[in-house]
Amino acid sequence: MAGNLRKRRDISALTSDTEVPSFDSGPGSASSLNEPTSDLEMYSKEVLSRLIHDNLPPTPSNFTLYFDRLLEDKSETLRKQINSVLEFEDNNDDEKTIELEKSLKQGFTSIKSVLQVTANVYKNTALMEKILVKRRADLGNNPNNVAVLSTISSLDQDIGKLNNILKKQVDHMKTLYQDTASIVKNVENETIYDNQFGIYNKRYLLNKLEQEKNLIEEFKHTSSLITIELSKEIDDSISNQKALLLMTRTIARLLMKTSRRSDVVAHYGDGVFVMILKHTDTANAKRASERLCELVSSSNFFLAEKEIQLKISIGIANISAERSVEETLVCGLSAMEQAYQNDTQDYCICTKDEETK
Repeated sequence: MAGNLRKRRDISALTSDTEVPSFDSGPGSASSLNEPTSDLEMYSKEVLSRLIHDNLPPTPSNFTLYFDRLLEDKSETLRKQINSVLEFEDNNDDEKTIELEKSLKQGFTSIKSVLQVTANVYKNTALMEKILVKRRADLGNNPNNVAVLSTISSLDQDIGKLNNILKKQVDHMKTLYQDTASIVKNVENETIYDNQFGIYNKRYLLNKLEQEKNLIEEFKHTSSLITIELSKEIDDSISNQKALLLMTRTIARLLMKTSRRSDVVAHYGDGVFVMILKHTDTANAKRASERLCELVSSSNFFLAEKEIQLKISIGIANISAERSVEETLVCGLSAMEQAYQNDTQDYCICTKDEETK
């Protein structure tokens, strides 16, 4: 998929047309003793009730997932009220890890800058030594400059000593830099953040896909995956690689902006993005893809004086316990490639999943 760049969808696809069972408010029941005293408490009980109704364990992860999804159907007033409370809960471990990775990379960049500055000092000192040699040669043609020659010779020796010291120090810094680079490289092999696009990386994606596959096998729910890339017509019409990269970054930002907290947005590689939609069936993934395509098409990109309407191609696949993570990704990528080659269709469902519908 090298050279292809795409984009991702808006996700708000859980309709609540199933009646939510009410809590038992009979005498002596827990709910009768602790009636909700705020909209947030009432909403939290509704979320818990929905989890129980759908036969899902009320774990923190599932509660967060349903908390976000059901909130989409609530009034704007309630959404604003609850979101204002959520802003105070910035305790996401993954986000903290990402910030740590950013700091580490910035620190390594600073070390590299220090080494470059020191190397320049060494070069300038060596240049000064050469200038002194040249000036001494010029003065040597005049017998009246014996005293000056003596001073320059002494200065030349001092600068030579300083130059030798700086050379040793630069060599030592190079060794330290190489050791630091090796450490950073090892850390990068364990990172979860894609610094180029500001989203999760492939390693994190594969890990989350494996987790979701295991959860589906255990609890029998339905989740989907979508793959996103810049459409073929745009990729073919733009030869400026820098412009294509900026378009791809725009897509990544839109994906993050439109995703829910429970969704996973990651860069798979070569400008292809993958989004994990937990507890989302193919029909809802399809609707979400339609909304994402509409959102992207309304985002125009200006290249010089030319206005370009962004467009993406999307592949949809089920996350199934019966197939491996690699097979699921291939299914999504194949569907995306089918949409990529189709000038009239922005998204396609994996052929295998279409057959099982």
